[in-house]
Amino acid sequence: MHAHDILAAFPPEARRTISYDNGPEFAPHRNLEAALGTEAFFRDPHSPWQRRTIENTNGIFRRDMPRKTDITNYSAQDIADLAWAINSTPRKCLGFKTPAEAFLKNLTFALEM
Repeated sequence: MHAHDILAAFPPEARRTISYDNGPEFAPHRNLEAALGTEAFFRDPHSPWQRRTIENTNGIFRRDMPRKTDITNYSAQDIADLAWAINSTPRKCLGFKTPAEAFLKNLTFALEM
């Protein structure tokens, strides 16, 4: 599934902006912006403090899948299980809500606007 397909499933109020790293995989961001009517924001290069939660999540992910792990050895269900475990772990930065709870709360708020 592609980013467009995932984001298109959400109402426009819930996908007004998208924040990107500066990696080459985000070069075609204008296509996504045009298709979904979103606005793009890019983090400054070599500035991990601008995305602390993402860096922390990457660290959690790397506990189970260290760098250079051959992901072809994992099933789609294995990846989904890992994502579920990460997204259902409470975070201090979210007021001890899980990422899933915080996302649902923000989605509900966006839909009520």
